[in-house]
Amino acid sequence: MRLVNRRPGREAALVLSLLPFLLLVLAYLWGSAVRLAENPADKLLPWPSTILETLRGLAFEPDRRTGQLVFWADTLASLGRLGSGLAIAAATGAVLGLAIGLIPIAGALLSSFAAAAAMIPPLAILPILLIVLGTGEASKIGLVALGTAPVLVRDVALRVRDLPEELLVKAQTLGASTWHLAARIAAPLVAPRLLDALRLQLGPAWLFLIAAEAIAATEGLGYRIFLVRRYLAMDVILPYVAWITLLAFAGDRLLAWIARRLFPWAKAGA
Repeated sequence: MRLVNRRPGREAALVLSLLPFLLLVLAYLWGSAVRLAENPADKLLPWPSTILETLRGLAFEPDRRTGQLVFWADTLASLGRLGSGLAIAAATGAVLGLAIGLIPIAGALLSSFAAAAAMIPPLAILPILLIVLGTGEASKIGLVALGTAPVLVRDVALRVRDLPEELLVKAQTLGASTWHLAARIAAPLVAPRLLDALRLQLGPAWLFLIAAEAIAATEGLGYRIFLVRRYLAMDVILPYVAWITLLAFAGDRLLAWIARRLFPWAKAGA
């Protein structure tokens, strides 16, 4: 049987999906053991027990200065900024994408602008945001929104333009207005695509957030990573990176679950 036709069963698929993670853990344990054998004070690859002890202190022992549980305070701060930025980007992508894809005048007016905006490196405008919006929450949320919205706008617009012309013509012959076409036909059909595009933008959104927190913040996952890097505190950096990865993966699975629940006909959620 050709390799392309061989499909693993459920148990085999589970084992295969876990295998890369297991190999990564084993590689880390081996590297940590080798480095610690040569230098017990080595900080580059701390032993898991050291990481767990540090993480326990951050997650369950109040900070002496602020009284907060640092790990959870950082998590809530970052998730709040990320969620706000992505919500703004999704709303912008839905409204402008529908307008550009459905209304020719709006497409002529905004299509080129959206394409140009999508080409601007978001991190390049971070200094501008810090100057204009200050170092508060607005600049961090704004970077996430500005970094992801143009891509969502273009993606939604392209999906709207791919809708069958016959569908829109038939709706108009039955008396549908432009509003009805957008709200009753185009929006439901492109909503699964918007969720898929949002899933693809989770990684870049985290990158923009961490960059903003590293430059101007007093709490947050990105802030904490860049704060302790000067001390080579890998026992803090590594669990924070793993936690960010887990949060991003959980966000991806959540959006996939929402897509399956709301739009089962779209076969979304790979």
